[in-house]
Amino acid sequence: MKKRQSLSQIKLSDSQKEKLGGEIKAFYLDVRGEEIGMIEQMQLLELFQEKLAPIVYNKALDDAKKWFSQMMNNLESDYYTLYRDED
Repeated sequence: MKKRQSLSQIKLSDSQKEKLGGEIKAFYLDVRGEEIGMIEQMQLLELFQEKLAPIVYNKALDDAKKWFSQMMNNLESDYYTLYRDED
């Protein structure tokens, strides 16, 4: 069986980058009372994208696997509740 190729990096669209850059700028202004420039916004976003995104992605996969396993367990018990008495 062929091994799946792993994702090297999570890609964001330009509009997603722009929105997240705005969120970073607003955070700095609201929480720290500081203005942050476009270059700093993009550097922070790239850092988060490189370091944080894979962690969040893997957590989402783990959560999906857990949910799917629970649904499969429910499927088996639900299957047997459909059986009828054979009188």
